[in-house]
Amino acid sequence: MKRILVIRGGAIGDFILTLPTLKALRDAYPHAHIEILGYKNIAVLAEHRFYAQAVRSIEYGPLASFFAKNSELSADLADYFAGFDLIISYLYDPDGIFEMNLRRCGVENLIQGRGKIDNHGHAAEQLARPIQEIGAPISDFAAKLYPSSEDRHAAAKFLGDDTGTIIAFHPGSGSEKKNWPLENWIDLGNHLLSQKDFGGSIMIICGEADEDQVARLESIWANRRVRFANGLPLPHLAALLENAIFAGHDSGISHLAAAAGANCILLFGPTDPEVWAPRNENVRVIRAPNGKIGGIAVQDVEEAVAAALWAARCASE
Repeated sequence: MKRILVIRGGAIGDFILTLPTLKALRDAYPHAHIEILGYKNIAVLAEHRFYAQAVRSIEYGPLASFFAKNSELSADLADYFAGFDLIISYLYDPDGIFEMNLRRCGVENLIQGRGKIDNHGHAAEQLARPIQEIGAPISDFAAKLYPSSEDRHAAAKFLGDDTGTIIAFHPGSGSEKKNWPLENWIDLGNHLLSQKDFGGSIMIICGEADEDQVARLESIWANRRVRFANGLPLPHLAALLENAIFAGHDSGISHLAAAAGANCILLFGPTDPEVWAPRNENVRVIRAPNGKIGGIAVQDVEEAVAAALWAARCASE
């Protein structure tokens, strides 16, 4: 195999859960040109960072013709797809229309990956089935990110003179049902900031969907040892989290933190960690009783963070 294309849409967590498959693909074909067709702001995590040599945006107008029967296909895209020795697609294609149009372009070696994850087995294992079809071995389902030197430089610039332990909070997710109450995050942060021996800082990870939460936290923690990482490029955020303690929910950012190497404390409510939690050894899951995330006690999370801080101190001595 000289040229391989992986078509992977989906959100941040979906992409990161596919990284073990990409690693097995890279290990099996170390000299192949691997390209990803996906959302560029997410797939950039893999571009020139071990996994892939190039990324192309899935948000390209002419690609829409590939999802319609008997459509006139874009000539440049037809040539593009035909130029690969193997294509692995994770696009949801229940009627086989996308596959049929790829075949019309002359694509012969096409494998369809899981477009949707069910509750039978861990998500990373389900996504790895295309690799098993081509006989490539895979046994490690823990995703790993490889920040570049430029990513680490950007992270260092963001941190400035702050060299203490970073405790990162991500109080959001893709669903309110998966979110621990904001008041609990405030109690957790106030507890940390009140500790005389806490020599680090708190970093709140946030994006456009978290504006209301951020405004509340900024009003409470103004002029405290709290910084806000708002809308950072994902590779820079991964570099920031490499040596951090991270607390979050079942979310894409939690998968990013785990894959970057952060010591993670993840709060799970209605979703099943046996399917969705990162497989990394640096992950501790606190599961809500009866699936209601508000039932997780603040004290339980405080104790988990304290244990992670103790481990960080011991490692630095």
